[in-house]
Amino acid sequence: MKNLKSFFIVLSIVLFTGIVMISCKPKTEATTAAKTEVAAQPAEEGWITLFDGTSTEGWIGYNKPAFPEKGWVIEDGALKCQGSGQGEAGGGGGDIVYNKAYKDFRLQLEWKISEGGNSGIFYGALINEDPIWKSSTEMQVLDNVKHPDAILGKDGNRKAGSLYDLIPAVPQNTKAVGEWNQVEIMVYQGTVIHKMNGEVVVEYHLGTPDWDALIAGSKFKDFPNFGKYREGFIGLQDHGNNVWYRNIKILPL
Repeated sequence: MKNLKSFFIVLSIVLFTGIVMISCKPKTEATTAAKTEVAAQPAEEGWITLFDGTSTEGWIGYNKPAFPEKGWVIEDGALKCQGSGQGEAGGGGGDIVYNKAYKDFRLQLEWKISEGGNSGIFYGALINEDPIWKSSTEMQVLDNVKHPDAILGKDGNRKAGSLYDLIPAVPQNTKAVGEWNQVEIMVYQGTVIHKMNGEVVVEYHLGTPDWDALIAGSKFKDFPNFGKYREGFIGLQDHGNNVWYRNIKILPL
């Protein structure tokens, strides 16, 4: 009886050990496979971080020698414009730009806007042309529900994602106030594309007859430096409302 009891104890230990090994093995293989899959995905090369969530290095006030002392802060890993409630009069910080010019590029970032808020992403801007929008095209950043720009303009060309006051974003896929929108602006050999939340929403071509005609019929017609294919600066607008930007990076092309 004693030997039989010992036999069953040993058998139980063997069976238990086998079950544990069998149950653990698939998890180990799955984990290894997942790690291998991630490792096999090549990291995108050439991307330059313009804002990493911790430092404003490289950013300056538009036509200013340094970053604004007030009006812009880092909050929860995002670059925040502190709204003044003055709307068109702007806030205490003013527009900011990154201190290097780019011509052909892919610019990626995320933004979220406050209720009733307005802002914008400038590209192709010239320094020493004041205000910045006299030379720079702009991807609109907006609360499409409450801000008046959503019903002004033509065919929605002042709604979020649009080429401000010129070409509406179609489809209009902006997320609700307080949610992050992922956007990309690409400029290559005069072709410009706006992507928002994974979809192309705007496409146009600088320097073409269609582009020239569009500008001639717009409020930008009297600004000879507006919307040219050239090296220019990337900027973020202080429109007097709270707005947040994060994960800003660029790939020169």
